[in-house]
Amino acid sequence: MIEEKLNLLGITLQRPPKTAGSYEPVVKTGSLVFVSGQLPIELGSNPLKVKFKGKVGRDISISDGKQAAKLCTINALAHMKDAHHNLDDIKRFVKLSGFVNSDASFGSHPEVINGASDFLVELFGEKGKHSRVAVGMSSLPLDSAVEIDFIIELDNDTKVL
Repeated sequence: MIEEKLNLLGITLQRPPKTAGSYEPVVKTGSLVFVSGQLPIELGSNPLKVKFKGKVGRDISISDGKQAAKLCTINALAHMKDAHHNLDDIKRFVKLSGFVNSDASFGSHPEVINGASDFLVELFGEKGKHSRVAVGMSSLPLDSAVEIDFIIELDNDTKVL
């Protein structure tokens, strides 16, 4: 059902690239799944390309920052699917941590990360509502405008392949 909603929005989850560092993109413990920090990388691009780069509010608009946050979320869902999790088995999104590449004077971090939060609620309804942090950073990997990580709860009956 979630993938059907994504398809109606014109979004196809592609196989995500392997990690560039010494970590796992998705770790499950009990009914919780932790999705490592996601950048707004255009999946399917070769070589990998960060679609939204630079400081939000200076190099790119808040609107583009919101799109970057949405793309980070799409990439997280692609990693969930790749880790053999059925997206329909998501019980709820527990926490979203959003990091915005910005100057010290920038104060619209919550508005930028709303791009991810609003998208989750659009897709998952009540299950998409979550706790959250939205903070500014002086830099992010690959000069990315946004980075987001997630904590997700799966239904207790979910079997991992």
